[in-house]
Amino acid sequence: MLGPRQQPHVAEAGMVPSQIYCHGELLHQVQMARLYRDDKQFVDMPLSSAPDQVLQDFCELAAAHKHHIPPQQLQAFIQKHFQAAGQELLSWTPEDWKDSPRLLQKISDPKLRAWAGQLHQLWKKLGKKVKPEVLSHPEQFSLIYSAHPFIVPGGRFVEFYYWDSYWVMEGLLLSEMPQTVKGMLQNFLDLVRLYGHVPNGARVYYLQRSQPPLLTLMMDRYVTHTNDTAFLRDNIETLALELDFWMENRTISVSSGGQSYVLNHYAVPYGGPRPEAYSKDFELADTLPEEDRVALWAELKAGAESGWDFSSRWLVGGPNSTSLSSIRTSKFVPVDLNAFLCQAEALMSNFYSRLGNDIQATKYRNLKQQRLAAMRAILWDEEKGAWFDYDLENGKKNLEFYPSNLTPLWSGCFSDPDAVDKALKYLEDSQILTYQYGIPTSLQKTGQQWDFPNAWAPLQDLVIRGLAKSPSPRAQEVAFQLAQNWIRTNFEVYSQKSAMFEKYDISNGGQPGGGGEYEVQEGFGWTNGVVLMLLDRYGDRLTSGTQTAFLEPHCLTAALLLSLLPSLLPW
Repeated sequence: MLGPRQQPHVAEAGMVPSQIYCHGELLHQVQMARLYRDDKQFVDMPLSSAPDQVLQDFCELAAAHKHHIPPQQLQAFIQKHFQAAGQELLSWTPEDWKDSPRLLQKISDPKLRAWAGQLHQLWKKLGKKVKPEVLSHPEQFSLIYSAHPFIVPGGRFVEFYYWDSYWVMEGLLLSEMPQTVKGMLQNFLDLVRLYGHVPNGARVYYLQRSQPPLLTLMMDRYVTHTNDTAFLRDNIETLALELDFWMENRTISVSSGGQSYVLNHYAVPYGGPRPEAYSKDFELADTLPEEDRVALWAELKAGAESGWDFSSRWLVGGPNSTSLSSIRTSKFVPVDLNAFLCQAEALMSNFYSRLGNDIQATKYRNLKQQRLAAMRAILWDEEKGAWFDYDLENGKKNLEFYPSNLTPLWSGCFSDPDAVDKALKYLEDSQILTYQYGIPTSLQKTGQQWDFPNAWAPLQDLVIRGLAKSPSPRAQEVAFQLAQNWIRTNFEVYSQKSAMFEKYDISNGGQPGGGGEYEVQEGFGWTNGVVLMLLDRYGDRLTSGTQTAFLEPHCLTAALLLSLLPSLLPW
């Protein structure tokens, strides 16, 4: 049986490896034979010989078996023509890694300080560089060549990913490793120059989709840390090119009050199963009428582009709100995506001002103002006191709780000075402050990994830093308590498992997370980065024990503490 035909992304057009790693009969036969527990394993395997020879041999094999190749014959074919996954990468110890970064001296609790030292050690374990053969024979690899070494998330994720890398870089800067960060930035900038955008991750099968756009923020963090204005000047046009990708390919027009606003959404124009999850996507499509299958695959890819793969966020309003077959990612205007782009526009305005280009600085300042007005008109809900994803098909906001609803506080993209106080009340009204082990990803239990009971490090950061930036002492104290909860969860799991995890189950005391499409992964890049950020900000106050943090109020008067207690009692 032939696999579904799909149009390749322009960047893949004419690339023979895409007929192996991205679409076509070989990919279909191998993935549907379920030779591996994880579909990602096959598409990460390098070729042993030229792809056209591999395809020719496969065509002969398929014809000989009338396109129903027995699994053992398929396995023999793979053993002959492919190498084991991971062969194209080498372990790498960052050259700027040092024993004792200053961060460690800021941490009062000796157990937390020792733990932070172990997390700092993990950068060496997560360091990778690409073998030169990937440069000389790119056609034999799904991995996209990167000139500079990098830090990977960990586990099954042996290549780098887009939005993960922002929190990794924050952690690296705290570990005093700016050269590693610069190299990673250069890899991303090279990808933009090559493909016009940053792919989801550094594999050819990820080229159709991007991920939450944080490249401009990465540059800002690096330049703030190093004052390397020359690097900014050399690459400012590439940053602009990446934002152009989002404005040219991911915009949507929404009307409200007789006015039309332009905002962004996640959307992938081509259907076809995700190569790294092919069998799941193909089987899911089998539950739908044939005419709906290509659209389903495009929505799954858009869900992967969102970084929230997968979540009730993208199922709301579908025929079955717990089934992935109802996914409608592109039909929502997401709060976080627009907050990220608003922040990027503000940063680009600042960058151009710094470089003396007032025309471009004004352009991006105006773009930011337009987006602020659009976010207020379409996404803000005054009654609830938060921002909400907008459902384009049903013409209304999705009022379910997600930490992403508060991203504008984190990105600084709001104009109402009372927004923080309103958001704090929203968290209280939603009962979010009653969770002692972390902020849940949603309040819906769908079995998807970006839903209850999982909690994710980047989402903790969105809420904690959003509140911590406020001048309100009460918002700052809630931010600290949320940080204390998360640190304790991560520390306790580390104490039991000697590992950091991609996500955590906060329903019964804090455990490694579950659900979704694969086993919970150890590592873990962005989890480490967020922990180091929280230890840097609150290291003089955070404790490893069970004593509630507000019993030792270093920064608050007793009177303020008493005023906080009624709202904080559930903790």
